[in-house]
Amino acid sequence: APVPQVGTNLTDLRLPRKVIVRELGGCMGPIWPSYYSECSALLFVVDASNPAQVSSSCIQLLSVLSAAPLACVPVLVLFNKADLPCYMSLVEMKSLFRMQDIMSCATQPIMMLETSARNGTGLADVLQWLRTALKDPC
Repeated sequence: APVPQVGTNLTDLRLPRKVIVRELGGCMGPIWPSYYSECSALLFVVDASNPAQVSSSCIQLLSVLSAAPLACVPVLVLFNKADLPCYMSLVEMKSLFRMQDIMSCATQPIMMLETSARNGTGLADVLQWLRTALKDPC
């Protein structure tokens, strides 16, 4: 079974230009703001198979969205682990997160996708979103 991200990882992607992806685990939340000024697009990943974590993930998302350096940074919220039987659907997650309310108050563009890092569901859509988001800086 996959384990939660607890440190930081760097990955380079070519989309077609080089993009550096910095992965920060949820427990690293206190240091997230130190990276905001370098951020051109934000992928916010939620474990949608873990109902107990939904409220803390929502609070973290609200904190990120209210950060001044991210006011114009496009955000993609990924509800991950769509391959698991205990996965909550996109409709359920949107409702629990009150995404309509969040999106109506947010200053940045927000999109949501269901994904499975394990079987690849939605990953092509994530790459396409990144390509588009990085072409149109605020």
